[in-house]
Amino acid sequence: MTRSLFALLFAAGLALLCVASPLAAQKNKEKRNAPENCPWCHGDPERMKAAGIVNHGGFEFVGDKDTAGVDHHFGGRDLFWIESQHYQLGLLLGPHKVGTNESKKIRAELTRLAEVLPEVDPKVRVLDAFMRTHLYAQRMEDLWQRFTEVMQVKDADFPDGKSVWLLGTPYMGEGPYLGQKGKFELLVLPTASDQVSIAQPQFGLSIRRTQRWNVVPRDTLIVLTNLAENDLYEDEQIHGHVVFNMTINMLDAYKHYSYDTPCWLREGLAHFMERELNPRYNTFDTSEGANDKRVNKENWDVEVKQLVAADKAPRLAEMIGLRTYGEFEQRHHYACWSMTRFLVEQHAKGYACLNDKLHGRKGPDGAPDAEDLVSVHRKAFQECVGLTYAQFDEAWRAWALTQ
Repeated sequence: MTRSLFALLFAAGLALLCVASPLAAQKNKEKRNAPENCPWCHGDPERMKAAGIVNHGGFEFVGDKDTAGVDHHFGGRDLFWIESQHYQLGLLLGPHKVGTNESKKIRAELTRLAEVLPEVDPKVRVLDAFMRTHLYAQRMEDLWQRFTEVMQVKDADFPDGKSVWLLGTPYMGEGPYLGQKGKFELLVLPTASDQVSIAQPQFGLSIRRTQRWNVVPRDTLIVLTNLAENDLYEDEQIHGHVVFNMTINMLDAYKHYSYDTPCWLREGLAHFMERELNPRYNTFDTSEGANDKRVNKENWDVEVKQLVAADKAPRLAEMIGLRTYGEFEQRHHYACWSMTRFLVEQHAKGYACLNDKLHGRKGPDGAPDAEDLVSVHRKAFQECVGLTYAQFDEAWRAWALTQ
């Protein structure tokens, strides 16, 4: 266990040891976590508005609960909340000492925060819990900007969540959050036991690794994760892991989550977004119960070149045929990342067009239409990218050898 993870888990455990009674725990929590005690925005509406923050708690969250209900569930532990324009976040993270290898990145992030929260010191050595909520809110909004850039859409393209879609008109979903009515949710906890304790009664999920879930009653999608089970030792690992999983939720939600996006597109874009941040840390999806050990190398271009040179690189027809994450071999992870990068960098309009045609499909009766997405993908790919699968394979392989 590294020092940073130990510090996070020790801080969470210390909060439990210091609890004298449920009433004292609640008072103690309110004293620490009350929005007005945020040393950066002070819970001040004007400062929060300038920083793009809606509030530090008081919103619906995790199934049929709200932030107060989740606070009660965890018995007064230090759960810090923040709601931004497109996200609602709950973080049970303690203070974090900025490491040498991450100081440049975090200093740049804090410099941006200081433009809207003047009391932020970009050179601070330790990030307190409130600072981490503001930092993650900014990071998630950065993800929103990058995702909508890749999809070539803007907020105004989606319905307001109140109007009714008319059969025969273009369909962009049910609400303003890429087509969802509810904001995207994230809950980060210290341990798997913490995660299961809230996920099992709400969603019936007893799996100890990161989970993505569709909260149907509130028409939103949530990422639930924990540090210990996912081996998240450094802040950059947590950041990348969150981005990987949130990207998949956002892609599935695009023009409303009514059916799953083909696996290679989900995993490929998630790898792409995570590795844009830092290629040192990589997340891999797998099916429940499967062996999830992966070779976690930093330079994937070299691996792709070797696959291409040995004629072992998957073809696109093989990638679209993968129906579950359990079918992914390491070479499929390398390939879906590289193919996605090739499309985003060399065929940006075509990649956005492909996703537009695959998502939000409606049948003649207005019901979601996920029938034969493999054939739909083939036709849309040629229309949007202008290449057959065979032509794409040839072009991608030639490009990959130059990287």
